[in-house]
Amino acid sequence: MDRLAITALTHKAAAPLAQAHRSLHMLTTVGKTDTALKMDVLAQLQFEPSIKIADISVLVKDGVVTLKGTAASFGERSSAVRAVKRVAGVRAIADDIAVSRPASGHHPDSDIAAAAANRINWSTLIPSGAVQVTVAEGQLTLEGELEWGYQKHAAEEAVQHLPGVHSVSNQITIRPVLTSEATDIHLKSALKRSALLENTSIQVETEDRHVTLTGRVRSYAESEEAERLAWAAPGILSVDNHLKVEWPWDLTD
Repeated sequence: MDRLAITALTHKAAAPLAQAHRSLHMLTTVGKTDTALKMDVLAQLQFEPSIKIADISVLVKDGVVTLKGTAASFGERSSAVRAVKRVAGVRAIADDIAVSRPASGHHPDSDIAAAAANRINWSTLIPSGAVQVTVAEGQLTLEGELEWGYQKHAAEEAVQHLPGVHSVSNQITIRPVLTSEATDIHLKSALKRSALLENTSIQVETEDRHVTLTGRVRSYAESEEAERLAWAAPGILSVDNHLKVEWPWDLTD
């Protein structure tokens, strides 16, 4: 989530039932009133079984959606943001959701760290011992070196829903195994094969294993698919997603 120019997320530590931390996610525009957009956002949150809609309130002004309330875990908070990103007409998201103290009571940082390490070590996607976990006041940090971008994401997903985790800072680095030229070829071929990205206008620039995506796509789902494929390419260190989302009736040359 920290790799996108189109989506900027900042996760900081929060005290129990603490102040929420705001992060801004730039998305796209489509003709829709704020009232209609709010109804769509609430319906999308209600549709997601992993989100307790009763604990989250929604404000909309000029296409900017503000989420307030509490979430039982950092994972639930992230799920709410991802759900809203899938709603047409959202221009930006202000994430003011706070992660609440678990109902079972306070979890010491040592217990959280042990649980996170076990989750990661049990994952079949992540080499054993490759990721180090540190926890300070509920803020969990992941460090280490991995071969693939999907392994980095898998490590974060493994710990998001642990009780007591207020934020996750993923500082894992990718260790290259192929040349930049081979990486560029693999990525461009994958974009061409994708049925979801057919007839889109995407340009790829690869320099020193850093990928920049530019051009236009028809939906935020297409933008996320292009970024997913970029991270799936071997040896990629970072992905800057500058794709512009324009709905079909807005596409003009």
